[in-house]
Amino acid sequence: MEATVIVQNRPADMVINALIMAMVEYANRSTPSEIIYHVGSSLRNPFTFSFFQELINRYFVQNPLIDKDGKPIKVGKLTAFSSMASFRIYMAIRYSLALKFGDAAPCLGLLVLFPGEVAGRKTILSSMELGSIMEFLNNKSILVIGATGFLAKIFVEKILRVQPKVKKLYLLLRAVDTKSAEERLHNEVRKALFDVLREQHGANFHSFISEKVSPVPGDISCVDLGIKDSLLKNQIWNEVDTVINFAATTNFDERYDVALGINTMGALHLLNFVKKCNHAKVLVHLSTAYVCGEDGGLIKEKPFRLGTAKKSTKVTDIGMEKKLVEEELKNLHSEHAEESAITSYMKDYGSKRARMHGWPNTYVFTKAMGEMLLVHHNRDTVPLVILRPTMVTSTYQEPFPGWIEGVRTIDGVAVGYAQGKLKAFPFNPKLTVDVIPADMVINALIMAMVEYANRSTPSEIIYHVGSSLRNPFKFSNFQDLGNRYFVQNPLIDKDGKPIKVGKVTTFSSMASFRIYMAIRYSLALKVFHLAINTVLFQKSYKDKYIALKRKLKRGMRLADLYEPYVFFKGIFDDANSEKLQIAATKTCSEAHAFNFDPTSINWEAYMMDAHFPGLVKHVLK
Repeated sequence: MEATVIVQNRPADMVINALIMAMVEYANRSTPSEIIYHVGSSLRNPFTFSFFQELINRYFVQNPLIDKDGKPIKVGKLTAFSSMASFRIYMAIRYSLALKFGDAAPCLGLLVLFPGEVAGRKTILSSMELGSIMEFLNNKSILVIGATGFLAKIFVEKILRVQPKVKKLYLLLRAVDTKSAEERLHNEVRKALFDVLREQHGANFHSFISEKVSPVPGDISCVDLGIKDSLLKNQIWNEVDTVINFAATTNFDERYDVALGINTMGALHLLNFVKKCNHAKVLVHLSTAYVCGEDGGLIKEKPFRLGTAKKSTKVTDIGMEKKLVEEELKNLHSEHAEESAITSYMKDYGSKRARMHGWPNTYVFTKAMGEMLLVHHNRDTVPLVILRPTMVTSTYQEPFPGWIEGVRTIDGVAVGYAQGKLKAFPFNPKLTVDVIPADMVINALIMAMVEYANRSTPSEIIYHVGSSLRNPFKFSNFQDLGNRYFVQNPLIDKDGKPIKVGKVTTFSSMASFRIYMAIRYSLALKVFHLAINTVLFQKSYKDKYIALKRKLKRGMRLADLYEPYVFFKGIFDDANSEKLQIAATKTCSEAHAFNFDPTSINWEAYMMDAHFPGLVKHVLK
């Protein structure tokens, strides 16, 4: 039995209900036709064999059957096998000798099931050989782009902690000169994330950092990564063998020129830089699973080809997008527009261009275009790994549980709720929120980096790193756990009083949410506005009017930004990630130190003991 594979089941009455609905619908058709219906659960509410095994064990331990002597039948864990070959070997060893002596005892406590194909997805044991990760990292020179980002810092800390014999980490930091870059690095390593490493090296911590880490002032949106020091640039080209790109602007509504420069053209600048590295063995590019736009169903680990658009009537012409941005900026500057007006215009322009091509926001649109350029222009120059994590949350285990920086994705909802500011929000409690702890993303990245650097011929691969397929976590779970945590551990307001939280009013569509907001706030705003125009009440109501208007604007903006994700109906296929994980377990002696198996996550324990406390400690401090 493969524990992580989904067991296909469906209650009998649901099958009959589906049959009746289909019968009625097709009986009413005016012209004959045919249709096939799958009636199952694997795609929209997956149920794994491991969960099935756990539940039957729990049930029959609590409710044992009674044997013929009136005694309860004790049950234990099943011995499970992931292939018939291993099952046959076990049976031969266990029973063949006994059978020779006439022992034909029945075979009890064994179960063998086959994964087969689940929702069009095959689980195949990989032939990959990862070898030793520590050995790979020994004496390696790694270039890290976007090194002050959330995930980049976790990567740097992990490498330095698990393999102090790494030769050098070159960290590209956005800075005007080396001194500024060094100051930025110094500020970063002072953070709590590096406490375990700091304790590990004691008084030698700063000298260790100075020896192993070289800050590099630059800018990915520029040619040659904006590295002006020619000696340093040549040193990197001659030494670096591994390149990791974390650089991104992740604001959903970023200025289009900024997002295009970093997320799209930055990817091409990096690839051109890597082509000049004499010993480059692998390029790892961190993207996002949500480059899929608003696709539903099972989303495969497939690369984008140049020109791909999410609307069939469109072609994504990256050169044209770049030209349009340049023309718009030129026009704005010729009109002497203020910087704030330019920022506002470019934000709106990016959202407009994204939606025009079928993506929900500027962030995922520009990240998708960046992937297109990498795949198209790489042409087997260097092994290319594109890692697509889902919504990244705080660390699960390393360097300690719950470390997080900034308000990330779905945590904006959690923070607003904990602060007593969020009373209503649109989301479907039945849908899956695909979250994955940050350290698991980094572990998957390191595993993929090692595996692909060992390839004899250059190729490309996409990895989804998420939880929706193999360990789904519902919005209802997130809501219930958040409520329980902040009721038990309320935040304290500025007057020293605990902030009381209640149930959030939820809406299953944006339309119903907008109606609610209009009814709740528009009338009150009109009343306050009239009061302001009355001299007697002007002063006392003006502040209330401004505060209510700001609250309405904040709530609608948050809802609009999150709409594509809170109503997202896709499930991310992670077949490549699963194969990598299986290969690591079988061929890598250090696999336990690089866990990224989503089925190992206990969501309740993680949220209550790590994530929510980490949010309070590191973000809401």
